[in-house]
Amino acid sequence: MSSPAGQPRVAVLGTGIMGAPMARNIAAAGMPVRVWNRTAAKARPLAEDGCTVADSAADAVADADIVVTMLTDGDTVASLMAGLTPPRGAVWVQTTTVGAEAIEGLAARAAQLELEFVDAPVLGTRAPAEQGALTVLAAGPQGARERAAPVFDAIGARTVGMDAIGAASRLKLVANSWVLALTSATGEALALAEALGTDPRAFLDLVSGGPLDSGYLHAKAEVILGGDYTPSFSVTNAAKDARLVREAAEQAGVRADLAAASENRMLRAAQAGHGEEDMAAGYYASFPPR
Repeated sequence: MSSPAGQPRVAVLGTGIMGAPMARNIAAAGMPVRVWNRTAAKARPLAEDGCTVADSAADAVADADIVVTMLTDGDTVASLMAGLTPPRGAVWVQTTTVGAEAIEGLAARAAQLELEFVDAPVLGTRAPAEQGALTVLAAGPQGARERAAPVFDAIGARTVGMDAIGAASRLKLVANSWVLALTSATGEALALAEALGTDPRAFLDLVSGGPLDSGYLHAKAEVILGGDYTPSFSVTNAAKDARLVREAAEQAGVRADLAAASENRMLRAAQAGHGEEDMAAGYYASFPPR
C-alpha cells in the first residue's frame, strides 16, 4: 500500500457487521486500507469503497502501520494472530469484545511480535459503526493511542482513553451487562404484554417521557413489533458477550444473575433458529419451542 504523507497504512481483519463499516470510514478519512475476512465474499464489496481486498491476512498486514482486529471472539483473534507477523513497531488496535481474561493473552502475543498494543473495544452496533459514531474505549500506552488516533477519529464520535491494558475490556463488560439487561427486559415485557392480551404499545406509551423511559427500550421494541430482525448485533454474539460478563463476574466473586439469565435467553433464541438475527430476537426465548 502506498501511503499519502502523514497517513498510516491500516489493515482491518474482519469485515462483518462492525468491521466492514469501520473499514469504509477509515478509507473515507484518507487512509490506505487493506481488508481481509475469512469469508472472502464479505470483504469484496469494500473494494468499491477504496479498500484493497487482500487474499490473505498475511498480505493484509504485510506493510501495515496499524492493524485493526474485529473478529468473533478472543479465541478467533488469538488463532489468527498466532500465524501473523506484522511489521515490528506497528500498532495493533484490538477492537473485538474478548473479555477481561483473553485480552492479557493477546497483549502477550503483541509483545512477542514487538507490536504496540491498544485494548480498544467499541460501544455501538451497526448504525453507529456506519455513521462513524462509535465510542472507542482505548487502553494502552499514550504513544500507541496517539498513533492510532486517526483510526479512532474515523470510526468513532468519542474516544475514552485509559493507560492500563485490560481496563477498556473490563469497562466494556460493565457496559455490555447493562445493554444485555435492557435488551432482555424489553423482550420479556413485550412478550408478557402479548401473553396477557395487553397492547405492547400501551406499555411503551405508559413509560414514555418518565423515569422508566429509555431510548434503547423504544429502539429494540420497534424491532420486535416491526418484525424486522436485520442484525445490528446478533443473538449469537449477545450470548457470547453475556457469557463473558458472567465469567468475569464469577472470577471477581460477584453474582451476575441478570447476565446469566440473558445468556440463557439468547442461547434459547439461537437454538430456536434466531442466532443470526438481531439480539432483540431474544424475545422469542419467552415462548415455548414451536
